Amino acid sequence: NCNFKGCGAYTGEMSVEQMKDLKIEWCLIGHSERREYFSESDELLATKLKYILDAGMKCVFCIGEKLPEREKGLEATMAVCITQLEQVKGMLDPEKVVIAYEPVWAIGTGVTATAEQAQETHAEIRKWIAANVSEECAAGIRIQYGGSANAANAAELSAQPDVDGFLVGGASLKPEFAEIVAAISKAK
Repeated sequence: NCNFKGCGAYTGEMSVEQMKDLKIEWCLIGHSERREYFSESDELLATKLKYILDAGMKCVFCIGEKLPEREKGLEATMAVCITQLEQVKGMLDPEKVVIAYEPVWAIGTGVTATAEQAQETHAEIRKWIAANVSEECAAGIRIQYGGSANAANAAELSAQPDVDGFLVGGASLKPEFAEIVAAISKAK
């Protein structure tokens, strides 16, 4: 995560300039905890993404719905994802931005979207990008899955054509992380 403005009195936040001094190339923004607990709006995240890209860094941009939206179906899920992407669509450069689709209801819960749910959502995100940005962007942008990916589900999720990788949370701290990496490497 980073702040939105650069060096200054932003206690607890890092500036992109500080990250670059540390040779950090990527910044992750939009994670559900930041959206919920720190009230980071879509407008603020658009400002942050512009700041990151203008500074020459790359970004993992997180999107995803809560359980009530998922329970209403794909249309409601996509309404949330589209709202989260709308203000950044002009900045979706496949060379600089990775989208991490993280169904909020699956983060850290051990509950994972089925491979079919992940695929249909990733495909719809890609379809929306094709219609609202460009087909070239849609074909080139990586869309990672990030809802409780683990060694047990990595192979099946990796086999989905629109799942381009994983944003791994808690499982990255466990020995099974190597199995997750091996699964995506084998599939892609």
